[in-house]
Amino acid sequence: MKGFFFKLKRYFLWMNKKVILDNNHLNITLDRLACQLTENHADFKETILVGLQPRGKSLCEKLLNILKNKYKISSVKHGFLDITFFRDDFRRNKDVLIPNETDFKLLVENKKVVFIDDVLYTGRTIRAALTAIESFGRPKAIELLILVDRRFSRELPIQPDYKGVQVDVYENQKVNVKWDDVKEGNYVYIENLMNG
Repeated sequence: MKGFFFKLKRYFLWMNKKVILDNNHLNITLDRLACQLTENHADFKETILVGLQPRGKSLCEKLLNILKNKYKISSVKHGFLDITFFRDDFRRNKDVLIPNETDFKLLVENKKVVFIDDVLYTGRTIRAALTAIESFGRPKAIELLILVDRRFSRELPIQPDYKGVQVDVYENQKVNVKWDDVKEGNYVYIENLMNG
């Protein structure tokens, strides 16, 4: 009987999800984003890719893999930046924010920087990243690569330079990116959040 209720619970949880990019379409989207990066940055000698922790790290790693294997560009400078302590809600949040490890040992002085994150929502993560990157120098230019753009949710005037897909969702919905799922692979889905 316990197995039945577990399956029933999984069924209802899955009913609250709508897949917007399955594994195949997500891979096509990642290829397109990598292609756009190569069009604008050629050999990446003056460019640094910055995966924003925690979720931008996986996307950055996927793009680096495509650049290496498909475009034969293996020496792309990159790092992973944690923006926890630069968030404008850092001291206002009732939950304790747990920082991620910053794996960033590069100077960005006069370099082109590409921030990489999975979902652009209010824009506050990107605002925090703009402040955090100043600790590593003054970039020549900063671009933004986003897998999913929630375009009507912005609280700050921030727009992506590269986007995988643009979605319109309600406030009670969340966009999630799932990487390396054993059964489904990589996919993006919209989840209805429970009220209350």
